Amino acid sequence: MAVGMPEEEYLILPKFPPSVVENVNQNHSPVLIINASDIIKQLGITGIVERDYRSVIIGYIQVSDETIGVLWGASVSINREYSPDDVALLSGIADQAALAITNARLFTQQKQAEALYRTRSEELEALFTLSSRLREAQTPDEMIPILLNEMQRVVETDGGAVLLFDEESQKFTFTHATGNAAPEIGNSFPSHQGGSGRVLLSRQPFITPDYSKEPLRVETLRHITESGPMVIVPLQSENDFLGVFLASRLNKPDVKPVSENEIRLLSAMAEMAGNAIRRSRLFDDVQRHLRHTQALHDIQLTVASSFDLKVTLNVFLEHTLAQLEVDAAAVFMLDPHTLTLEFTAGRGFRTYNLSRTRSRLEEGYALRAALERKTICIPDLSQEAGDKVQSSFYVDEGFVSFFGVPFIAKGQVKGVLEVYSRTPLNPDNQWLAFLETLASQIAIAIDNLTLFKDLHSTNAQLTMAYDATIQGLSRALDLRDKETEGHTQRVADMTVRLARAFGMMDSELVHVRRGALLHDMGKMGIPDSILLKPGPLTEEEWAIMRLHPQYAYEMFSPIEYLRPALDIPYSHHEKWDGTGYPDGLKGDEIPLAARLFAVVDVWDALTSERPYRPAWSQEKALAYIREQAGKHFDPRAVEMFFSLLQLQDGIES
Repeated sequence: MAVGMPEEEYLILPKFPPSVVENVNQNHSPVLIINASDIIKQLGITGIVERDYRSVIIGYIQVSDETIGVLWGASVSINREYSPDDVALLSGIADQAALAITNARLFTQQKQAEALYRTRSEELEALFTLSSRLREAQTPDEMIPILLNEMQRVVETDGGAVLLFDEESQKFTFTHATGNAAPEIGNSFPSHQGGSGRVLLSRQPFITPDYSKEPLRVETLRHITESGPMVIVPLQSENDFLGVFLASRLNKPDVKPVSENEIRLLSAMAEMAGNAIRRSRLFDDVQRHLRHTQALHDIQLTVASSFDLKVTLNVFLEHTLAQLEVDAAAVFMLDPHTLTLEFTAGRGFRTYNLSRTRSRLEEGYALRAALERKTICIPDLSQEAGDKVQSSFYVDEGFVSFFGVPFIAKGQVKGVLEVYSRTPLNPDNQWLAFLETLASQIAIAIDNLTLFKDLHSTNAQLTMAYDATIQGLSRALDLRDKETEGHTQRVADMTVRLARAFGMMDSELVHVRRGALLHDMGKMGIPDSILLKPGPLTEEEWAIMRLHPQYAYEMFSPIEYLRPALDIPYSHHEKWDGTGYPDGLKGDEIPLAARLFAVVDVWDALTSERPYRPAWSQEKALAYIREQAGKHFDPRAVEMFFSLLQLQDGIES
């Protein structure tokens, strides 16, 4: 279109004429401006060679009602009036430009989406591979190298490390490392130092573009200070902080920073490994508790059946070496008349010097343990000079660590149990507690040989300790599984009452109670992602969940005194009509204890508050149980249960 206004009027206008402005703002159609050099400047169009333009035509490039640019043509020599054909041509060109730009944008977006999809697919593949490999590993020492190897496979790094956090000493230690971080293995530093300390406080990744210039770096670490870009992510599971996972690149001219995608992937890998390590540790703790319980049980049987002190002490020493994983152990008896310690029994020694050892109470670590009536811990004998009596013996035997604990009976020191290791040993509190427990059992054995009449009392105390351990383990599982407070204890008590009503003998009721307390202990082997899932489980997840009776059987069957209690942990999910698991037993094929427990367990579950539903009324729960008689439950068990409830609580069935 043409604008028919005198040339000089355009030259003095401070902005576009109203008609032009209105056209630009509302229609975005091509506009003709005559003598418009000044107006071009006012438009803010840059990059144009400064010339005295006489007339200009401008077309707007629009995409989805958005003006993203302009096309313009200009005449320098004359005031030219552009024709409608010129306007139409410019409009067509602008439309083609808009289409080309739209296509280019869509192509770019498609490429970006494809790149993002590839990145996400690669991340998922890496996490799936890591998950599969972690499931094959049994211990943290097997899992951590897998984590480092997978990290190096999917993320281009020059070094990686796992630093485990020790809460007792408040230190980080390089336990595993690769690349330029490998020489740091074994090094420790206080938990408040470095980027690791920052991660411990924030529980968030620590990222630095150049660790060599990072003010938070740990100066005592000489090798990783050469690193450039570095990320340190937390290695944790829920609220348990296990340590940190470090990945770094050397400070080279063309070094790439650690990208957000890499940080996200490393964090996910660390979280997955943290969960696996935590589950492994929990399972190991349970297994260690059970092994210790079995050892104490074997010792108790020896104490009860043997009147030979040396035979009894040799059994103690065998379990000491096996359970504490030390190289040698010895028992010294105290002679109260001469105030000397005399070697009585030993295992694991290369020489027999100890057989002639007698020490007075003013000499040596063992005598110090007897005098101070406490455990003496010497993790590194090379740093100590206190036991001159046996220093040459330590050298000849190659011992590095020493621990001595007095065994005391009825307030009197009877002797000292010593254990030795030829490799550095820094035990945890549980290890020390078991050592002291063994010493106390030695004292009990010695006292039993002189005071046989107290044997039955000692046996009862040990049985209570075993049952307390089982109760503690069941309570720990209740807490992990977020069960209602007291669920396990309630179902154990009720099942025992129901079993007694069925005519079971007291000797059988002991195993019923233990089985009820341990009924869901196999869930220790179920991943948290399934066990604690707030929503319904998938078929694949149910398949894993249904493995927990088998896990319980594998866990407890090696322990002889718990074998009679396995009916409930293994078979309490069987159903009367044969639709249960794990074996699909039917009717009387199901052990009686499991049939009785099934009724009690469902009753307590239905009448207890749960995070995912309110408690049922007793009437509703009773109606459900009666309706399931002959399907889920043994009809006789249901009737006896109703009778028991009526007698106990006056509940009408």
